[in-house]
Amino acid sequence: MTLPPLTIVLAGPRGFCAGVDRAIQIVERALEISGAPVYVRHEIVHNRFVVEQLEAKGALFVDELDEVPEGATVVFSAHGVPKAVPADAIKRGLNSLDATCPLVSKVHREAERHYAEGRQIVLIGHGGHPEVDGTMGQLPPGAVVLLEDAEGVGALVVADENNLAYCTQTTLSVDETEGVIAALKARFPTITGPRKEDICYATTNRQAAVKAIAGDVDALMVIGSPNSSNSSRLVEVAQAYGCKRSIMVSRALEIDWHWFDGIGRLGLTAGASAPEALVEEVVAEARLRFDVTIEERVVARENVIFKLPTVLNRARGQPEEIALI
Repeated sequence: MTLPPLTIVLAGPRGFCAGVDRAIQIVERALEISGAPVYVRHEIVHNRFVVEQLEAKGALFVDELDEVPEGATVVFSAHGVPKAVPADAIKRGLNSLDATCPLVSKVHREAERHYAEGRQIVLIGHGGHPEVDGTMGQLPPGAVVLLEDAEGVGALVVADENNLAYCTQTTLSVDETEGVIAALKARFPTITGPRKEDICYATTNRQAAVKAIAGDVDALMVIGSPNSSNSSRLVEVAQAYGCKRSIMVSRALEIDWHWFDGIGRLGLTAGASAPEALVEEVVAEARLRFDVTIEERVVARENVIFKLPTVLNRARGQPEEIALI
């Protein structure tokens, strides 16, 4: 039987970023050193496949620290946590490891610097996302006000219009965030921004890759989890750049293959918390149904590596990794 043709255009970069890779390594290294179980507060990254793989190795995921036995090892997720969380871990006698992405920690330090210099901070981000909760939780109540979109700028209530700074969540849409910042600056001309933009390199690169192929495919599929901010933004970016037929799936088994009717060229990418194995899984399933040709469109090369916590390397007797930032 002759299979219908399908060209899959792979976006590059795609999949794991350095912060996600580091967070997973922290849990795996902790399991090697301490043995199972190692507790993880919230999903280490927003991908169910990754969480299930770590559960199989002995990680136990919990919502709050009161579920962790005294003296146990607990890892904080890549999204960051409010300052009250590690303080509570110390009080409860827990051995804690911080897997917060260094680029999220950078935003935390920026917010602290602005606060120390007397500024109120406007945080551009999505309410309820753990990264936003973690950033706001670095400072006392009222020190940070949340702004979700440009429409909210007019209603923003601040203590002093001439003494403001802004930070952003690291996984936002680059284009939409530029619009929000422009609206902020129009209302508050003296507002201070970050020394270097807060949206991370991985988010920026993955969105750029989607922009590069969106006009050249009939449809685009993002591999990622519904609660992953960066994955959701990729769908939105594809639609904004001309590929209205864009969807997100967690993995191949979720795919409705009837959706492929009329598709000759499919764009395929993965959010920063989705492993390449899930992309390969989709390609393998597609080959069972189509005569597949693979193209790859790469807009950037990434060589970023973040160091693991020093205590993990000391426990292993190994030198620290070199960070290429």
